[in-house]
Amino acid sequence: MGILLLRFPPKPASGLSQASIFGASLGGILVNIRKRHPDEHIRDTKGTPSESQPGKIMSYEKGKGPMEIEGDRQKYLDEGDGKRKFYTRPVIDYDMALFLAPMEMAGAVLGVIIQRVFPNWLFLCFAAVVLGFTAYKTFKKFFAAYAKDKAAKEERIELTRRESQKILESQKKLESQKESGVSGEGGDASEAVNDVEENGGTKEETVEEHDDPKELEQRRKFLEDDSRQYPFEKISYLVLLWIGLTVITFLKGGKGVDSVIGITCQDAGFYVLVAAQFLWTMGFAAFFGWKNVKNVNQRVAVNYPFNETDVLWDFKKLQFYSFFTFVAGIVAGLIGIGGGMVLGPLMIVMGVNPRVSTATTATMILLTSSSVAVMFVMSGLVPWQYAVYFFCVCLLGAYIGKTRIDAYVKKTGMGSILVGILATIIALATIGCIIILFLNLAKVNWCVDGFKAFCTVSVEEDACPTRLLSAEEIFPY
Repeated sequence: MGILLLRFPPKPASGLSQASIFGASLGGILVNIRKRHPDEHIRDTKGTPSESQPGKIMSYEKGKGPMEIEGDRQKYLDEGDGKRKFYTRPVIDYDMALFLAPMEMAGAVLGVIIQRVFPNWLFLCFAAVVLGFTAYKTFKKFFAAYAKDKAAKEERIELTRRESQKILESQKKLESQKESGVSGEGGDASEAVNDVEENGGTKEETVEEHDDPKELEQRRKFLEDDSRQYPFEKISYLVLLWIGLTVITFLKGGKGVDSVIGITCQDAGFYVLVAAQFLWTMGFAAFFGWKNVKNVNQRVAVNYPFNETDVLWDFKKLQFYSFFTFVAGIVAGLIGIGGGMVLGPLMIVMGVNPRVSTATTATMILLTSSSVAVMFVMSGLVPWQYAVYFFCVCLLGAYIGKTRIDAYVKKTGMGSILVGILATIIALATIGCIIILFLNLAKVNWCVDGFKAFCTVSVEEDACPTRLLSAEEIFPY
C-alpha cells in the first residue's frame, strides 16, 4: 500500500507496513489478553475418555439440551467434597506460543538468508504457489469446520425443541392430574422441568470411578495454575525472547535497515550474529518444547481433563510440529509474508480451537513486527508521524473488529467464521501477488534475471533494465 498508493520508496513502505502490522497485532492482543478460553466450564473430574483421541475426554455437553446441561452442571457442583468449581484458561495458549514462535523465527532467519540469492520474480512465483496452496487447504478446512458448526447448531436447536416439547407435555399431564384431583397441590412448571431431566431421551447415567484424594488435589493445583489469566513467568519469557531478538536484529541489521554497529555481510561479526539468532531462537524452542512435554506428562499422570482441542505434547509431536513450523518460517522469511499466514492454518490443522489459534498467532506476530517497526522508525527511514498514524488506525481497527467478531462467534457458536476470514485473506494475498508479478515483468519487457550473489555491499546494475519490487517489499510483514 505504501508503494502503490502513497508512492513511498520500497524501504519506507516496508517500515510503514511493519508499523501497521504492529498496531493491528497489538489491537488484537488488547482484546485477547482479557479473553477466556471458549470452554468456561472445565471440571476437576476425570470425565469420559475419548475413544478417538487418547488422553482427552469427551465433552460433558455432547448430546444434551440447554436445561439438561444446566442441570448436569448444578449436579456436578452439588456433589463431591464441597470444593468443586468450574475452571477455564486464557484464550492465548502461552505454552504453544513459547514453543512455536521461536521455531518460526529461526525458520524466518534461514528464509531471509536464502532470499538474498533469489531473483525477485522467483520470490513472487514461489509466493503465489505457497499462498495458493495454503488458501486451498484453509478453505477446505473452513468448509469442513462450517459444516460441523452448522450441524452442531442444528443439533442444539433440535435438543431445545425436544426439551420444550417434553415440558409442555409434562405441564399438560400435571394439569390433567390436578383437574382429576390426583396430584394435589405443588404441580407446577418446576416439576415439569424435573420430569424432563429425569426422563430426557439424551441423558446418560454415568458412574464416576473412585478418585484418589491426592490425585484430585494435584489435578486441582494444575487447573488453578492453568486458569491464571496473566501467567507472569510465561509473559516474561515472551518479553525476554522479544528483547533478545530485537537486540540481535539491531546489531546485525536487516529488513532494509543497516546495522547500528556498522557491520556488513563482509564482516565476520555478521555471521556470528546470524549464528546467535539461531542459537537464541532454537534454544528457546528446545527448552519450552521439553517443558511442554514434561507438563503434559505430569497432567496425564493425574487424569487431567484435556478437552478435544488441546494439544498433548510428546516428543513425536515436537519433532513433527517443530519441523513444519520451521519450514513455515523459512517460507515466511523467503517470500516476505507474515508468519501468521502460514502458522494460522498449521494450528487449525493441528485441531486447535480457531479462537485460540487466532489469539496465539497474533501474539507471535507481535513479537516480530514490533521489533522491526521500532528499528525502522529509530533509523529514520520511516517518518514517525506516518508510522504513528498508521499504527493507531490499525490498532483501533483491529480492536473494534476483533471485539465484534468475537461477540458474533460467542453468540452463534460459529468459530469456523475465523477460519473463513483467514482463508479469504490468504486468497486475496495470492491474487495480489500474481497481479504484481505480471505487472513487474511487463515493466521490464518480460526480462527474467538470474540468481544473485549472497554478499553485495555496493549497488550493482540489475540484469533487467527496470527494478522489480521484491516480495519483502510487497509483503513486508
